[in-house]
Amino acid sequence: MQENETNKMSKLHKGLLIAGCSILTLIAAAGITVASLWGNEISSLLTIEKKTDADDSIVAGPVYEMEIKGGYYFDKYLEQGGASNDNELINFIVDNITKGIIPIDLDAPTIGCSAFTSITESGDHLFGRNYDFDREKTTSLIVHTNPGNGRHASISTVDLRFLGITGGAELDNLMTNFLTLAAPYAPLDGMNDAGVACGIFMSYQGNAENNTVVATDQDTEKPDLTSTTMLRMVLDYADSVEEAVELISNYDLHDSATTSFHYMIADKTGKSAILEWVNGDSHTDLDGSKRELKVYYNDDDALLGEMEEKDNFQYITNFLVTPDYYLSDSEKQGLDRYNLIESMINQDGSNTQGIIEDEDYALSILEEVGRRKFNNNNAGITVWSALYNLSDLSVTWVGNEQFSNPDAVFTYHL
Repeated sequence: MQENETNKMSKLHKGLLIAGCSILTLIAAAGITVASLWGNEISSLLTIEKKTDADDSIVAGPVYEMEIKGGYYFDKYLEQGGASNDNELINFIVDNITKGIIPIDLDAPTIGCSAFTSITESGDHLFGRNYDFDREKTTSLIVHTNPGNGRHASISTVDLRFLGITGGAELDNLMTNFLTLAAPYAPLDGMNDAGVACGIFMSYQGNAENNTVVATDQDTEKPDLTSTTMLRMVLDYADSVEEAVELISNYDLHDSATTSFHYMIADKTGKSAILEWVNGDSHTDLDGSKRELKVYYNDDDALLGEMEEKDNFQYITNFLVTPDYYLSDSEKQGLDRYNLIESMINQDGSNTQGIIEDEDYALSILEEVGRRKFNNNNAGITVWSALYNLSDLSVTWVGNEQFSNPDAVFTYHL
């Protein structure tokens, strides 16, 4: 009797062992499948790090940092011809990055920004940028990418509201965090390891009489790019301003979320350019499909005005610099900030090369035109300020105008 019981127990043990091994094999196989399917995405999510907390007293959302692993399928995105609207971009991101599981929404808030180029006394070329926003908390994400395969490494910044993460939300749950995997497709400014920086800025094109905005929506035989993916292309592939302009000229631009943008690009040689898509003037520019690309280089912009002709540095806010676009200066959004930037760099009219003492002075310009300080009627806030040193490939990043708070100022090197 005892021998039979022993045999039964032995058989049960063997059966359990076989079953356990089978389960472990299935788990291992599932793990391998998940790793092969989601490896880069999971690795990317594990790099998310909170840099600063939200602060209601200054209407500041939290700031996070993330390193994107792998190539985020951007080469495939270009190979298929890009996307001609937000829905096509969303479908591509969902199919390729979230594997059809996690839905994504794209949004473009009302933003007003400013930027400039300059050169320090030691010879470093700079690109400074403020990202301004309505007076509402929003979550910022500093994004590092290094896709390889001939593409440049870069650092850029994303307002996560563009990815549907609104209200200054925390990245504290898996579903929300998964949305950040689309961050490479939504940069608003950045610099690559070739010393090329780029920013996009709202241009509010349309009918100035009734404040309507018409998105650029070019319609030719060229492949298509949306606003932020055009900036991503520059960061990933451009070695210079000229190459960035050439790349951009090969695509139709489709501005996101029924708004309109213009761009400024600069490189480590001191070359810069403002790119605008125009059809008519501020009262007739109502057909975004017919807009054409205009490029104004820092060393060839006499058409823009006497001040711009003299200055070998550039500056941009939220109105088009294209000549004769506006019927009056009152239609130019951000003209006051535009003039202040120029006057802080070329104070007496003789500094036409845009030479400033050092990076600290460049940061002081960004601080002066920050919306909490410059426009203290509570109409807006500056979410971040980024100073890109195109010569030594460093970035000084300041959250929510906290220039004197060392816990809100970060420095990176490519």
